[in-house]
Amino acid sequence: MKSSRIKKVLWLLAVLTVVFVGFAYLPIPGLEAPYARSMQWRKLNSSVAGADTRAEEHFQALEASANLKRPFPEMPKRADNPVTPEKIALGRWLYFEPLLSGDNDMSCAHCHHPDLGFSDNRGRAMGKGGTGIGPERKNGAVLRRGSPTIWNAAYNHRQFWDGRSRDLEDQARNPIQDQNEMAQDTTALVQELQAIPEYVRLFATAFGASNGATITFQKVTYAIAAFERTIVTSNSAFDRYANGEVTTLAPNERRGFNVFRSLKTRCFECHNMPAFANPDFKVIGVPDLPNTPPDLGRAEIVSALQSNASYENQIYERAFKVPTLRNVALTAPYMHNGIFNTLEEVLDFYANGGGPGRGLHVPNVDDKIRKFELSAQERQDLIAFLHALTDESAKPEIPQSVPSGLPVVPRLANQSPELAAFKPQTHARRTMQLDRRGKCVIVKAGESIQAGIDAAQAGDTVLVMPGVYHEALTMDVSGLTLLGVDENGARPVLDGRNVLSDGLVGSGGKFEIRNFEVRNYTANGLMLNRANGVTFREVHCDNPGLYGVYPVECLNVLVEGCSVTGAKDAGIYVGQSKDIVVRASKAYANVCGIEIENSVNAVVENNEVYDNAGGILVFLLPNNPSKVSRNCKVVNNRVYDNNHVNFGDPTAIVSRVPSGSGILIMAGDEVEVTQNEIRGNQSFGVAVLGLDMVFGGGSTYDVEPTPERCWIHANAMSSNGARPEGLIKELGFSGADLLWDLSGYDNSWHQPGATKMPNFLPNKSWPDLVRRVNWRMWHLLMKMAG
Repeated sequence: MKSSRIKKVLWLLAVLTVVFVGFAYLPIPGLEAPYARSMQWRKLNSSVAGADTRAEEHFQALEASANLKRPFPEMPKRADNPVTPEKIALGRWLYFEPLLSGDNDMSCAHCHHPDLGFSDNRGRAMGKGGTGIGPERKNGAVLRRGSPTIWNAAYNHRQFWDGRSRDLEDQARNPIQDQNEMAQDTTALVQELQAIPEYVRLFATAFGASNGATITFQKVTYAIAAFERTIVTSNSAFDRYANGEVTTLAPNERRGFNVFRSLKTRCFECHNMPAFANPDFKVIGVPDLPNTPPDLGRAEIVSALQSNASYENQIYERAFKVPTLRNVALTAPYMHNGIFNTLEEVLDFYANGGGPGRGLHVPNVDDKIRKFELSAQERQDLIAFLHALTDESAKPEIPQSVPSGLPVVPRLANQSPELAAFKPQTHARRTMQLDRRGKCVIVKAGESIQAGIDAAQAGDTVLVMPGVYHEALTMDVSGLTLLGVDENGARPVLDGRNVLSDGLVGSGGKFEIRNFEVRNYTANGLMLNRANGVTFREVHCDNPGLYGVYPVECLNVLVEGCSVTGAKDAGIYVGQSKDIVVRASKAYANVCGIEIENSVNAVVENNEVYDNAGGILVFLLPNNPSKVSRNCKVVNNRVYDNNHVNFGDPTAIVSRVPSGSGILIMAGDEVEVTQNEIRGNQSFGVAVLGLDMVFGGGSTYDVEPTPERCWIHANAMSSNGARPEGLIKELGFSGADLLWDLSGYDNSWHQPGATKMPNFLPNKSWPDLVRRVNWRMWHLLMKMAG
């Protein structure tokens, strides 16, 4: 009898164990969404590159950067198609050879003419049946998109506006065979080439064939690709400036370069130097031409994939390749369909907020597309800089004849509408004799700090005496210290008078900027991009624009003893960076105090953060160069009374940060929050959230949307969550010291006595099984509660 009772108990325990384990690990309809979102992202990106791999590539690229002289991305090449002089020579003949078209009347150069910026100066290309070249071409098949330039196309990670070809060899196959373009039968082409002795000799020389070995269509495309890999531009006025020849950019072009790098326009974030392009496909909302069907761009290509097609379509609908801006002045009209004739029109489009600014419904538009204002001078300067990217020094000669004897495209004057509209201006350079004493360049009140920077060399210190300087500075030489001199409490002030965009913009390494006041700029206070070894010390920013202290895509960053107030985004921001320390600084009355975004290995310690809408943010956001946020320690900070109204740009993500946010972790991994004083923040003390909380369920991302392995413990917390605001209130959450949206089941807390939402938060000691059961139980309860 006793034995039977024991068996029943054991049997019941076994059943309960199976149920318990099944509840924890087996798929359960309705409870899988958060986990499935993460798995969906991982499955999609495993076919491209894992987040860690892409992050490592990003930081390796930063390591290789020096000043503005940066290495171009690796040129994609096929192992079985080594580039040789003989192959390049053959490819040049074929590029200009009309024999490649079915009617023997059209060559590659008809749509990609060397004198037309290796494009055709048409809005949309014209193929089979056309006569003439460029804008005068007529009576042919009008294609749905324009001809992308061949300049630097060899660096593209994929070809065509929609990326449907993986490299130049693959690209060359398509227009030759397309019935609306060159409409050539490949077998007929090979036969025609084989019938010309000169081509037989050229192919034999290029590919090492013997005894009149056969010509193949693959060899045709391989030779054309080899030639196109020589169509490279890298010696513009900008390139010479990047090499240290600071006088090669005129003053207006240099100012335009600063506008290009400014957060006001955000041009540099998509058109990355030195290629001035981007491997991603971006959604900006380019309008369709009148009476044309919608062009969905990249989405039309990924829809052919068997897995995750609908998921990818959401990301890529209306996404197109980010084109290079090198030689952009030569290649108008602009965009994939040529809807804009001049760079002025392109600026209008972006300044008005892209497609949404024109009333188009573009739910997946890139988050960098938002309205901005430029003065007339800033617009002129930016366009002048874009013209300074022009370089045709490697343009090949057009042959007078080709082996087939068919007519070759003639030389032409470039017919870009942008060149016709552009009115170059001459600006006298300002020269100034400054006091130099050994390794110090001394700038006195009334003199130009920029002149001091330009006169300095690596290892120098630019000493700036107290005074008010109305300048927007450029610092692109490594190894400089910009040091403000303190005289009886007075120190130098950079004042933009609410007109100039940035107090300072620069790139390089081993910088120190110390003891300045920065105020009244419209974009940022101090911004460094792609710098290695950056120190900001004892800088105070007041009303600096979007950000006060703003290093982005940097390595080895130290922000110490700084203070920022009045920033319309984050007072102190470090993004897309690695190895960061922000310490002993103060941020108050900003939209957000301190933000660490898409970065790795950060320490935020001993800071005072108060009276912002959000105190300290650790974010992983989509559509940025770095795809990870990992290993950030937030230690021994005072984070209190961050209840300021959120006055951020309503189109920016920061506008969604609830007033009353103490420390907000969103999709960041391995964030440790400990030994902080966190009090009086009316929405929450510390929140751990996934991206869906801000972007909405069902959104798609190019980063993993859930926070993982975060650890919140041993903080002094009080009086948080008394009156939740914004997003927290909208979602019906109660305010609390600790808030978790249940994303990322492996996060941990140990905060005895703290108020919590939900009530049971896992500790580090919890085993995986218990964590999962707790996680799913709360999801079930939330689902039942609606």
